[in-house]
Amino acid sequence: MFRNYDTDVTTWSPAGRLLQVEYALKAVKQGSATVGIRSSNHVVLVSLKRSHSELSSYQQKQFKIDNHMGISIAGLVADARVLCTYMRNECINHRYVYDTPMPPSRLVGKIADKSQKTTQSDIKRPYGVGLLVASYTPRSGPQLFRTCPSGNYYEYIGYAIGARSQSATTFIEKEYKNFDNMPLEELIVTALRALESTIPENIELTEENTSISVIGAPSPSTIFAATPEDGDESLYKEGVPRSTNYTYYDGECAIDSPEFIVLQRALRRLDPEDDGEDDDAEEEDKMADDDEPVVERDAMNA
Repeated sequence: MFRNYDTDVTTWSPAGRLLQVEYALKAVKQGSATVGIRSSNHVVLVSLKRSHSELSSYQQKQFKIDNHMGISIAGLVADARVLCTYMRNECINHRYVYDTPMPPSRLVGKIADKSQKTTQSDIKRPYGVGLLVASYTPRSGPQLFRTCPSGNYYEYIGYAIGARSQSATTFIEKEYKNFDNMPLEELIVTALRALESTIPENIELTEENTSISVIGAPSPSTIFAATPEDGDESLYKEGVPRSTNYTYYDGECAIDSPEFIVLQRALRRLDPEDDGEDDDAEEEDKMADDDEPVVERDAMNA
């Protein structure tokens, strides 16, 4: 007798699978990519934002939970807002009762339990969002967690979720041994390089579609000093100051704000040092292909 096993989250398929949970995991993969990497002192989250049209604003991908914690999401933003509100309330309640910050591992465990409950009830569907949770406490140091709609959670040195995230994960696997002693500026640029590997060739990382969060020790107090490219009249020549353990850098800030300037200078560091060699190689390839027909590439398959 034929039967659909994906109409109810509490119904097992003959292969021992909960198909509704797997569909929620696929919703995470359809969201734009976000990357998190951790050093011995800091955690950096970088995200690619999307807009539904040229007339709309970009969707927010990163949220501050507390002074020592922030998240970056991939999947349904509406579900992420619900979980974000829950996490903020838990942090407020814990600080009110114990007068200390909420332990990150305990909060991540509560989010996992909340997600797991939806897989055992036909009243609610699973949350279609994955979280990268970054935190820093003097006792535990920097930590990076990943949560799933299935209720599982893991701690990582570096990880990526969202569309084409496997490219970023492969990049992290090659570079993770250098993360521990990496300076904060280099850690930010490395995270952006990992994020850059997930985007199609017809899209570039800009101040408008990129977000950066830094969670970690107060030092260094300044980052990204001005370079000759910034000009003699640029602001924060000695470096942009960091105010708290959690700092959010986004292109929606004013162009003369510290948050925007850090994002702008970090993206400039992505330019390869061997531009001249690449240009020469491109010119040689162009001369060799002058007699061949030009084939337009499909941007969706990039």
